[in-house]
Amino acid sequence: MGYGLADLAYVCLIFSLSTSQGLDILDPGEVVYIHIQTKGVVGRSVILECGPTLPDVYIWGFTVPGTENIRAVVYNFGQGPRLQSLARSLGDLNVISNTASLFIDKLPLAAHGLYTCQALYDTPQGAKLIYYYVQLAVLVPVSKPYVIVSDSSPVEGTPVWMRCGLENGTSPIRYLWERENRDGVLANLAEGNVNLLNITSVNRNHTGWYRCLASNEVNQQRSDRIWLDIIYGPDLPRIDITPYSVTERGYSALERETVSLMCQASSNPPSQYVWFYNNSQVFTGQQFTITKILRMHTGHYSCLAQNTYLNTRSKTTITLTVYYPPDGNPTCTILPTNNYTDLALWCSWEGGYPPASLHWTPSPVSDSEQGYSLSNASLIQPGSSTTNNSIFTCHGSHVALDAPYRCSISTYLPLGEPRCFAYATRNNEYLMLSCSWEGGFPRALMWWASNNGDTYSSSEEEANILVLRSSSALSGKGFTCHAAHPLSAANKQCVLRLEAPVLVTHRSLVSVYEGSDVQLTCVLKATYPATGITWYNNRKKLVLDTASKYLLYHESARSNLTVREADSQEDSGQYWCSATNAVGGAEVPIMLLVKRYPIPPNVTISKIMYNSRKRMEVDVEWAIRGAGDLTGFVVEQQRPQMPALKTNSTMSWLQVVMGIGPDARTYKLVGLEPAVTYTFRIMAVNRRTLGYPSEGRTPADPPFNAYPAVIGAAVGGMIVATIATMLLFMFIVRNRNINPRLHDFFFGMQRSQSQENINYPEDEVVSRSQSEGHIEEGAPSPSPGPAVVSGSPMSAEDLPPTGDNADPVNVTITVTATS
Repeated sequence: MGYGLADLAYVCLIFSLSTSQGLDILDPGEVVYIHIQTKGVVGRSVILECGPTLPDVYIWGFTVPGTENIRAVVYNFGQGPRLQSLARSLGDLNVISNTASLFIDKLPLAAHGLYTCQALYDTPQGAKLIYYYVQLAVLVPVSKPYVIVSDSSPVEGTPVWMRCGLENGTSPIRYLWERENRDGVLANLAEGNVNLLNITSVNRNHTGWYRCLASNEVNQQRSDRIWLDIIYGPDLPRIDITPYSVTERGYSALERETVSLMCQASSNPPSQYVWFYNNSQVFTGQQFTITKILRMHTGHYSCLAQNTYLNTRSKTTITLTVYYPPDGNPTCTILPTNNYTDLALWCSWEGGYPPASLHWTPSPVSDSEQGYSLSNASLIQPGSSTTNNSIFTCHGSHVALDAPYRCSISTYLPLGEPRCFAYATRNNEYLMLSCSWEGGFPRALMWWASNNGDTYSSSEEEANILVLRSSSALSGKGFTCHAAHPLSAANKQCVLRLEAPVLVTHRSLVSVYEGSDVQLTCVLKATYPATGITWYNNRKKLVLDTASKYLLYHESARSNLTVREADSQEDSGQYWCSATNAVGGAEVPIMLLVKRYPIPPNVTISKIMYNSRKRMEVDVEWAIRGAGDLTGFVVEQQRPQMPALKTNSTMSWLQVVMGIGPDARTYKLVGLEPAVTYTFRIMAVNRRTLGYPSEGRTPADPPFNAYPAVIGAAVGGMIVATIATMLLFMFIVRNRNINPRLHDFFFGMQRSQSQENINYPEDEVVSRSQSEGHIEEGAPSPSPGPAVVSGSPMSAEDLPPTGDNADPVNVTITVTATS
């Protein structure tokens, strides 16, 4: 590698650092060179390191493979990294903070090459230069491979090759061939650096799914599967017979069974099959089924297998002999005979060659006397000598069978006693009498007869139904069902008696106060056939369970109708409970009287007035006139329409307050609109009965009361005047020398009538000095003032001097104001 740009960068780096920082340049022989190998993947990120610490100055350069030129990528001369234009072609390149390492994201293939980092460190021993040579190898992941096959449907024994194609991927690339057979078993066929798989001679075992796996040091990818279909066959056919039975002559089958012949010959594509019976074509297909095979079907059966793709064929022939023992097992049953007094044991096993041999056990006669019958056997068993749950067995044998066959049958009485009941069809149009004695073998014989012995209709086994047209004439009549069985010594019977419904009620008149729930009860005493109870309200309408007004409850022969929240206007009247069956009907009236509670006393409004000028709340007081029960009060309001919406229609009253207690006589209405004129009235309530309303009253405005304001103003004025007077007098007395005329105007000149109250020490000194003087003759005496001065009495000699030479004195004046 030449020097050129590298030396120039090195010289510039050293010069810049030495001139700016005053470093000492070391011997170039001490420069350190570090080589690093790094790998990255196209489209991903990679970090190129330039030392463990941040150099003081560094320059990153890039050399394209095959060249020796170094081009600057980024540098940092101590003022932060500066990316060069080349950096944009190397991916999303950035310098990691606080390091000189490069972080390249979205790595392109063009970033492959040599990166040089020239790092200069300022150490205590002087400047130190380190070269980092980072060789970056950019790897390309392998793309998804694809398989090319020379022949996807080769004939067995021919050669086949497969190639694993690949668009992209960095070498070295390894190839792995996989095969999945029809059973889903996966196996590895070959592995190596060659993408070609060669099979010199394919066979049917090579059939399956093939795919290749391409991998390098970055990733691995599998191709899509390709099906290799080997063409072969057909092999020699094999015939399987169901059911399987082998004889000396071949195969055998029992007559009237279903025989299936299955031909199988390995072939691809699948063989076409043709069946021959005695050299005559009878069927095309793999499975030839003969339903209910007959003796005439004995013969030779051949299967011909053909491969239409290769135009090849093969054939196999078998012999089938038909044997025909009787079908299934012997059939045995017991029938009544001799007018249901004895039992007839009957056994049959039809078909077969030769016919089957049959006999019964136990038997009232010996085996020699009974003998062995062919195909069927019958025996009479006396009913009187047969116990309940007796078991009889019929044994059968045939030369075509290895073991004997048998059938067993038991005879037993029906459980319990005969049961009979009656029911009517829809709308009671017909009456059906049903009698049954279920179970037992043989089945019992049933018939209907009247009380006088007349027989109705015909007799039936196990159950008998007698249909009669509905009529009230049948009420009270009886019908008897008779039952006979060979194991019963005497006939059994059950009796039905038809009755029309009979209804009763405990109370035919029911009274209740309105608002309460009331229950009406009806009881069905006698009826047959059974029927239900229906209710009709006071308007003769059928009451249904879905009606919210009523609640129906049925229990056995009792039915209750509950009228919810009875109303005197809507619910009073006559109710009916009704029951009807096929032989008659009945109904019972029940009178319901819903009473109203007594009318409460009348109410008069004694006072209704707004409690403030805001007109948003009204205080109402009322009184009761007369006696009577009550449970509360209701306030109603009549609010007229706005003037612009007024019409000639009368406004209705609206209840605005409910639930006021019976002891209340006052109430406050709130939330009113000041601009609207309201009218209210009050009614007393006795549960659900409303009393007569009071007269409608409009709330009055509260009166204007100025008395408290006047009294308050007068008292306040007097207090202010008193305080002002006291302050004025105090000012005049304390400043009488400054304004003597004002002082004399209020207090006059008669000092002898004045009294001084000494409140301070200096006042006492002054008074003593003044007491030593005298009063000049002819001096005017002060006139008495309006104030009352408190203090000790003084003589004329004790008065202080007056005139210009008099000394000022301090005087405390106590003023008492009265109103």
